[in-house]
Amino acid sequence: MSTDLSQDSSTPDPGTGTVHVKDDGTKELGVPRSRVVIASLMGTTIEFYDFYVYATAAVSVFPLIFFAAGDEGAALLASMATFGAAFVARPIGSILFGHYGDRVGRKATLIGSLLTMGIATFLIGLLPTYYQIGLWAPALLTILRFCQGLGLGGEWSGAALLATETAAKGKRAWAAMWPQLGAPIGFLLANGLFLILTLSFNHDSTNPDMDGAFLTWVWRMPFLLSLVMVAVGLYVRMRLQETPVFQRAVDNDERVKAPLGEVFRKNWKELILGTFIMLATYVLFYLMTTWILSYSISSPDASGLGVPYADFLVLQLIGILFFAAFVPVAGWLADKFGRKPTLIVITILLILFGLTFGWWLSAGSIGQGNDLNTTQMMIFLIVGMALMGLTFGPMSAVLPELFPTNTRYTGSGIAYNVSSILGAALTPFVAQWLVLNFSVAHVGYYLSFASVLTLIALIIAPETKTKSLDSASEGISTEAVSAP
Repeated sequence: MSTDLSQDSSTPDPGTGTVHVKDDGTKELGVPRSRVVIASLMGTTIEFYDFYVYATAAVSVFPLIFFAAGDEGAALLASMATFGAAFVARPIGSILFGHYGDRVGRKATLIGSLLTMGIATFLIGLLPTYYQIGLWAPALLTILRFCQGLGLGGEWSGAALLATETAAKGKRAWAAMWPQLGAPIGFLLANGLFLILTLSFNHDSTNPDMDGAFLTWVWRMPFLLSLVMVAVGLYVRMRLQETPVFQRAVDNDERVKAPLGEVFRKNWKELILGTFIMLATYVLFYLMTTWILSYSISSPDASGLGVPYADFLVLQLIGILFFAAFVPVAGWLADKFGRKPTLIVITILLILFGLTFGWWLSAGSIGQGNDLNTTQMMIFLIVGMALMGLTFGPMSAVLPELFPTNTRYTGSGIAYNVSSILGAALTPFVAQWLVLNFSVAHVGYYLSFASVLTLIALIIAPETKTKSLDSASEGISTEAVSAP
């Protein structure tokens, strides 16, 4: 594990800059902590930027230009269904990249995941629309969205392992919160850019100009600009070294021939627990980012609030600052009090929060259009985003700690991304359906139900705060260090 130089009296090697302190107290040279922080944070920032650029466009742009003209609510549902294609791909990406992450190494796999998602995002910015090539447009959009999901499926677990497997003793949750910060930062960059472009080109989501500059070409800019960010992220990750925990597994001949088979055979209980521990976080995540945006800017005829896109996005960007602020708070709490006590308390708060959606968000309570009670909406977003930071912050420590070194990339990635199907892939779609057929209060009940399932998983799960990451599954088939 790594520690800052100020915490270690050993003299570091000039080429590495830090000293890793293992659980047995011995020391070894390693990569600079600042480089690990930048690489893990920048990588997830880029990945989440790409993801949010699509999510924002799926609500405000794609229903208008990638799907046949007709009922507004049906077009939005179709766009949300396409949005969910990435979540089908994410478990596949976690298996694919997890296999190479556990066999070849964390560094090379992280570079591959970054390129996969970055290139797919860039190509979305080049796609012709439905009015140019017909049904080929949504088909190609779905394929590239699937590729985005493949990349993100391998990205998160790799970044989490990069952070945790180089962390100072007793500070793993704090170290692991850095890649988690990529989510709110990526959101701010993606939606901030969309806001600037919307205002600069006078795009009105409630009365869109189909021949205007925004829907003709401006919406493509956030997708095309992602290529610049990918180039920067690639440069940073090329300068990384392998994590000391994985390197020791290589030195001890602990790598496995088939990580996927081993993790299902040896750690199936951990897979189930990890999936449901993450469930409520995912449901809240996409309710507070994608669904709330679509609900707020949709017209009252589509059971929305009819708020102009730019006006609501300002509120959402303010709220996301609380998401970012509470991620490090959660990391500190998880290191001080343990993973289970921290997350159990937060999950109980999520259950209670879900029960209040009807009061917060019903049209009769909060108003519509120009009559929207912006103070009430702002408080709702702040509360929801603060809870998001608290529940999301410790996850990049909790999930990797459930698995041994030689299947950790695969196991944590599968748990994280299978949970994305259960908790996020259908969430915007289901929430929209609940609003159309029942009420906005039922969206909150949906969150509360998911949170109850997470609470049960947390109660069953072990405390992993003091668990050593230098662990391997027993009785497994290992391979020689030189194996590909």
